[in-house]
Amino acid sequence: MDELYDEVRTALYTVWHRRWIALGVAWVVCLLGWVAVALIPNSYTSRARIYVDVEDVLSEQLGIAGDGREEIKKVRQTLASNTNLERVLTGTRLGEGIDGRGAMTKAIESLSEKVSVLSEEDNLFEISATVGRGDLSDAENALLARNVVQKLLDIFREDHVAGSRVGVNRALAKIDEQLAERKRELEDAEARRLQFEAKYPDLIGGSATLSTKIQQLRTEMRDIDADMAGAQASLASLDSQIANTPRTIIGPDGLGGPKAALVQAQQQLSALKARGLTDQHPDVEAAIKRVVALRQQAENAGPEDEIGTPNQVYSSLVAIRSEREANIQSLEARRAGIQSQIANLTASQASEPAIAAEANRISRDYDVLRQNYEKLLQDREDIRTRGEVDDQTSQFKFDLIDPPVVPQEPAAPNRPLLLVGVLIVGLGAGAGSAWALGQMRSTFMTAQKLERTFDLPVIGTVSQTVSDTARALAKRRLIQFSGATAALVGVCVLLLVIEIVSIRSVA
Repeated sequence: MDELYDEVRTALYTVWHRRWIALGVAWVVCLLGWVAVALIPNSYTSRARIYVDVEDVLSEQLGIAGDGREEIKKVRQTLASNTNLERVLTGTRLGEGIDGRGAMTKAIESLSEKVSVLSEEDNLFEISATVGRGDLSDAENALLARNVVQKLLDIFREDHVAGSRVGVNRALAKIDEQLAERKRELEDAEARRLQFEAKYPDLIGGSATLSTKIQQLRTEMRDIDADMAGAQASLASLDSQIANTPRTIIGPDGLGGPKAALVQAQQQLSALKARGLTDQHPDVEAAIKRVVALRQQAENAGPEDEIGTPNQVYSSLVAIRSEREANIQSLEARRAGIQSQIANLTASQASEPAIAAEANRISRDYDVLRQNYEKLLQDREDIRTRGEVDDQTSQFKFDLIDPPVVPQEPAAPNRPLLLVGVLIVGLGAGAGSAWALGQMRSTFMTAQKLERTFDLPVIGTVSQTVSDTARALAKRRLIQFSGATAALVGVCVLLLVIEIVSIRSVA
């Protein structure tokens, strides 16, 4: 600890012993540093904050709403692109004096470092630009910073608000061109398909469709076989019923025909009178009339009319059997036709593989072209609908929260801090120079250092005797040194005042 204290004392004594050299170096360093700080041009930063509303109820109801946040992310990534920065350069004073593509590229690279688009929240982001040109005044730099941010805002609106309709029109025009080309290709494919189908109707749709047709026909034939088996079983049952059903019905007393009917009508008339009904009763009158009519028929009937009454059940069974036989014949005809079709299709599939392959190719090309054409039609309709919605209510709404203003204070450099820093560096440089010169001289400032250096005991030291004249001279030089040091600090303070006043005067 004593050694450290002794070293500090030695260093301070060395600097103080050469204080005028230290002060001179400090003045030189401070003057050069302050001149360098004064030559640094002021940079001004202007900012703007934008809120983007991505909610659009109408677009969502129409099912064409996109992901707004993805759009905003894209905006943040492309707003500071080289293309947009070149538009900023050509639209402001930053582009003055730029001649040639190489100079423009360098200017774009320099501007990209001074322009930033920062996202504060999902829908809120900030655009800022810093401008500091040495050939312009502070007021002009401040105004230019505001103009750069305003130009970025204008580009933002043009590309994502006013330019939305332009983008829609361009997309529609491009899709219309593709549709016209796809339409011609589809018409050519359809003509080839119709020509092939006219020549080979069995191979319509290709071999895959041909196999499907064969499978369908076989399924239909199995259904017909099942229907025929059911119809034949039903016909056999019906034949059994017909065999057990008489053709005529013999009435009482072995009478048949009109006489049997007359007997039955007389019995019904007797039953009505037995119930106590008179001849004037409507039912009795109707029965009497029926008996009279049947009696006339019985008197006029020949022997062939008396063998029995035709059985209606038998007649119905015979009619049903005829219908079932016709149905079976129809099923057999259909089955024969399907067998013939299956044979023809199988023969075509087996005997003409090249034609089947051609059918596959034509059918496949036609289906692909048709699907592509229909998809383009749907895309065009979606884009047109989106464009109509954008005309009535923009999908994204932009609100300028904080408009860009002309900055009143420079953002950089921080001259007050730099001025004070130069003063501290100058004083440090002076003290360091004095200490370095002291290290170059082989003298010992204290007895302790001499003793440590030679490892020998120091018997004693001789004190310096100063006369009154020397003491007065030393006092006068101390006052002069203090004045020079105060002047150095005063110059720094004066520069700080000038800087503050100049900052407040910027408009």
